[in-house]
Amino acid sequence: MKEGGCGRKQGAAAPCAACKLLRRRCAQDCVFAPYFPADEPQKFANVHKVFGASNVNKMLQEIPEHQRGDAVSSMVYEANARVRDPVYGCVGAISSLQQQIDVLQTQLALAQAEVVHLRVRQTTCLTNHGPSPTNSGSPSSKLMDSQPKHVFDMDMDMVEHASFGDSMWC
Repeated sequence: MKEGGCGRKQGAAAPCAACKLLRRRCAQDCVFAPYFPADEPQKFANVHKVFGASNVNKMLQEIPEHQRGDAVSSMVYEANARVRDPVYGCVGAISSLQQQIDVLQTQLALAQAEVVHLRVRQTTCLTNHGPSPTNSGSPSSKLMDSQPKHVFDMDMDMVEHASFGDSMWC
């Protein structure tokens, strides 16, 4: 048998996903074949829908061969994000993740401030009243004493500038 498109024997396998979607013969030197295999047709379909086959072809031709895989991965990621969210694409996903980070950082700061508050309150109680025989062996006091000291070394500026809910400061 003669060698056909995309480096395979003629009739042995289907053309790459790009050539199949574009309904053209997949040549041996097809720029799409290494990155859009026949068994992943949706991968190229989304990229084609967002960027267009001609633009993808031009981009791949301009990029050194050793960087093309990364470029295709980026195009696939952006195309899939654009299909899910046509307005914001991957920027919307990044923005959403950044908002989650902000919320989690605030929750972490509040939890750290609460730990500091509890440590200060515990120290004040021990200083004013001495160790209480009923509390000295309690699981919570053992837990607090077993914590590494660096966990409680916190910048007091963060405590002073954090906004605390009423329930925490009863």
